[in-house]
Amino acid sequence: MDDNGSHTRRRVSVRKRNRPSLRSVCAPSTAAELRTGNVEEEEEVVAGSRRRKTVGVQPVQYNDSEEDMFGDYDSFTENSFLAQVDDLEQKCVQLPEYKKHDTDLDTEDLCSQSIKDNKISITAVDTCTVWKTDKHTKNQSEHEDVIIEPGTDLLYDVPSSQVLYFENLQTSADDLDDQFTKERDWNSSFHQTMNEELPHNRIELPQQNNESSSKVRTSSDVTRRKSLKDHLKSAMTGNAKTQTPVFSKTKQLKETLLSEEINVAKKTLESSSDDRGPFYSLPSKVRDLYVQFKGIEKLYEWQHTCLTLNSVQERKNLIYSLPTSGGKTLVAEILMLQELLCRRKDVLMILPYVAIVQEKISGLSTFGMELGFFVEEYAGSKGRFPPIKRRERKSLYVATIEKGHSLVNSLIETERISSLGLVVVDELHMIGEGSRGAILEMTLAKILYTSKTTQIIGMSATLNNVEDLQEFLQAEYYTSQFRPVELKEYLKINDEIYEVGSKAENGITFSRLLNYKYSDTLKKMDPDRLIALVTEVIPNYSCLVFCPTKKNCENVAEMICKFLSKEYLKHKEKEKYEMIKNLKNINGGNLCPVLKRTIPFGVAYHHSGLTSDERKLLEEAYSTGVLCLFTCTSTLAAGVNLPARRVILRAPYVAKEFLKRNQYKQMIGRAGRAGIDTVGESILILQEKDKQQVLELINSPLENCYSHLVQEFTKGIQSLFLSLIGLKIATNLSDIYHFMSGTFLGVQQKILLKEKSLWEITVESLSYLTEKGFLQKDTVCKSEEEFQYNFQITKLGRASFKGMIDLAYCANLYRDLKKGLEGLVLESLLHLVYLTTPYDAVFQRDPDWMIYFRQFSQLSPAEQKVAALVGVSESYIGKKASGQAIKKKVDKDIVNRLYLSFILYNLLKETNIWSVSEKFNMPRGYIQNLLTGAASFSSCVLHFCEELEEFWVYRALLVELTKKLTYCVKAELIPLMEVTGVLEGRAKQLYNAGYKSLIHLANANPEVLIKTIDHLSRRQAKQIVSSAKMLLHEKAEALQEEVEELLRLPSDFPDTVASSIEKS
Repeated sequence: MDDNGSHTRRRVSVRKRNRPSLRSVCAPSTAAELRTGNVEEEEEVVAGSRRRKTVGVQPVQYNDSEEDMFGDYDSFTENSFLAQVDDLEQKCVQLPEYKKHDTDLDTEDLCSQSIKDNKISITAVDTCTVWKTDKHTKNQSEHEDVIIEPGTDLLYDVPSSQVLYFENLQTSADDLDDQFTKERDWNSSFHQTMNEELPHNRIELPQQNNESSSKVRTSSDVTRRKSLKDHLKSAMTGNAKTQTPVFSKTKQLKETLLSEEINVAKKTLESSSDDRGPFYSLPSKVRDLYVQFKGIEKLYEWQHTCLTLNSVQERKNLIYSLPTSGGKTLVAEILMLQELLCRRKDVLMILPYVAIVQEKISGLSTFGMELGFFVEEYAGSKGRFPPIKRRERKSLYVATIEKGHSLVNSLIETERISSLGLVVVDELHMIGEGSRGAILEMTLAKILYTSKTTQIIGMSATLNNVEDLQEFLQAEYYTSQFRPVELKEYLKINDEIYEVGSKAENGITFSRLLNYKYSDTLKKMDPDRLIALVTEVIPNYSCLVFCPTKKNCENVAEMICKFLSKEYLKHKEKEKYEMIKNLKNINGGNLCPVLKRTIPFGVAYHHSGLTSDERKLLEEAYSTGVLCLFTCTSTLAAGVNLPARRVILRAPYVAKEFLKRNQYKQMIGRAGRAGIDTVGESILILQEKDKQQVLELINSPLENCYSHLVQEFTKGIQSLFLSLIGLKIATNLSDIYHFMSGTFLGVQQKILLKEKSLWEITVESLSYLTEKGFLQKDTVCKSEEEFQYNFQITKLGRASFKGMIDLAYCANLYRDLKKGLEGLVLESLLHLVYLTTPYDAVFQRDPDWMIYFRQFSQLSPAEQKVAALVGVSESYIGKKASGQAIKKKVDKDIVNRLYLSFILYNLLKETNIWSVSEKFNMPRGYIQNLLTGAASFSSCVLHFCEELEEFWVYRALLVELTKKLTYCVKAELIPLMEVTGVLEGRAKQLYNAGYKSLIHLANANPEVLIKTIDHLSRRQAKQIVSSAKMLLHEKAEALQEEVEELLRLPSDFPDTVASSIEKS
């Protein structure tokens, strides 16, 4: 393109709408108004200009009929736009001036002007037909080019149903010129983006210089002229037939339409209309995403009913309960998306376990990328307090119970709790389970007390005393017995199988006898007839066998494989071989001998003794049918979703305790896979001695939930009071008592508090906290009575609640950190590792004294100094190892804690769980759980030290140590392991394949990943890429927010204050 001017290629896009007649708008110009100009027209350029390249989101459809090719455009027949252009051209040809200046340029100028006046949309495209438009006035004599801006017709790819909406945005004008100007103004918001996105490799029409424009065309040039109608028809036909690649404008339009649908949905939610929008007040794109990524095309009837409840539409708190596998989570996800997209509020989702948090983040990251919100992980040591305050995109926080509590505390402290529009709690029945239940209760009570605009949704499959929970949460209740797959319950006593049903007198009826030939040897090895039960379903269907203990899981798996026929080895033989190979790869060449023997038969055990990498790989293999049987502990029932055709309960016990109704319902709820099975079966194996207890179990109601605030004293009520005063939610006795009356404990105080009243417990707890130095009493109010005192939190108290430190260990932690300052050993990590070893872990396992002594004797002088500083001598360990009596008193907790520190220290040095497991003779799963607990506790200690100035030296040290404990891998793998779902084994694969950073993963092609990385499914590849993109966007936005904050003028800036004073 030369310097004389520039041109933009445009395609004429004509919509079927009423327009003024072209002839009435474009009257022929007078002779004086027509300009003289010459154009050199090359055939190659004209031919090339008839091609158009754009991207289509949908596959190209070819049509052999040119008559139907233009769907929404005017036809080429009579009364069409082209017919009008043809008439205009003929009329212009008759003018003497036109004959005198016989060129195509004037016709093109005239028609371009006419088209513009008639509000014909000119769309800028890649290599479209080129029109040269001259802007002219009565006094203009020189040739002057006019560029039609790109993006003029943004309605090009818009469905006809949307055209009316966009037309209504424009106000009517008195003349068409004004109307055209307004249309251009309306589209100006897209102008810059479209200019940037247009390709630069356009076909350029040769420009004329001043000399060539003064020459008169020869007769041969004139004969080559084609009519304007032929040009248009040829160009449009060529464009219609050309295969169109993806073009950014389509994406721009889709984003615009999505934004508009969200705005419409938002208005619908705010109104009292019964019209719920295309997909429950959400854009239709959400429905498409569920079909694309989860295969959900239609909701169950109960889900539709629940989503359209008046209480839901009025944003009242809601509790809903359905059997396991009933589809509870989908309802919660739709409600969360409504909050994020339509009401523009942040959402918190609380889940019970880290594994479920990571699974949920992987599943929702794609939705976040497509719909424009962030998905942030708050589990283990991950999570930022307070969270980043975002102005544009909203955040979905997916958190464990503990991290959810810390997040809510930070939002209350920064006065941002109102930004939290919705809190969703899965497994709500856990509010009645120990210290974790107490923390969940505190979290919900604080939200209810501090934010009247935050909605709470709770769901569970096992709820009984719902009335108490309703009163506590001020919530409506919805329940249904719906299951997508019918569940049949059975009991097995000896060789007889009974069906469980309410019709029978004692709840069971005889069903059948087991038909399986057992040898005498097999009867001794398999007295419970497990072989007979599992071979009825595997390998074509899946089966879960729940066992009382972890060791029993491994034994049962090996026993089953010992008596299975060789035919089972042939089922998916290649896939099982690849899986064993992959297990070795992720474990550095190591493989559990039990799994090595069982996997070829399609059988594996599943319990906490597995590493995270192993567990993830086994779960993926089970989901895809490579493995058909799991022997597992009860933890699987409450963990990730792994349904089966048949569920077998090996015994009515969990460890040594008899099975509870809630546990039983959780386990059998895994039977029946929606969309795969037509029926699910559960079989509980029992001995004759347990028959009566089991009959009571299957006929009893679910256990009630009870508050644990009082039972868990230091983690419960005392910790709650400390945070209430620290966050200034309630600072005097009467306010604290008022808060307590609204808790779950307050609702159940008549049942739970027999010896002391809630008032007495409140007074005692506050007195205890004051005595221990966590609180101090402030000035006395008018009355001298105690409840008139105001309480203030001390520095130690603030550090405790900020670090979420159990008050039972707070004094010990402060003492250890203080003592560490006197002689902190930094020649190795051992001293810091000891300080961050969890206090409650010392009770879980006793040391192996011989191993302890061997490790102690291998310590360097600096490491021996650490042992001496904490108070453990080599002679003491030697005497314990040799079995000698010890008279000197030694704190056993310190000795045990140092032993655990040795394990963690070796793990950080070797980064190989298997070798450390062998060295200390401990299960690799236990060691990994210890590592996870240490990483979490290290994060807590860091927050504790941040609140106490005297411990400033620990801050920088603990940041790095927390990162090391969190990932426990070589430094180069840490950026990859920040991505949710990428564990050590997968990180090594990615790194070796060249994906060495977060940016690499975020820009990876899932299809290429599948081919490059072994044993990576398409679903996993997409989740990894979308999770990486999400994390990258979060980091980028955080930096952008920081930049804007730095550049923003402070509100207390002196000049600003002075000017405001002058104005006043």
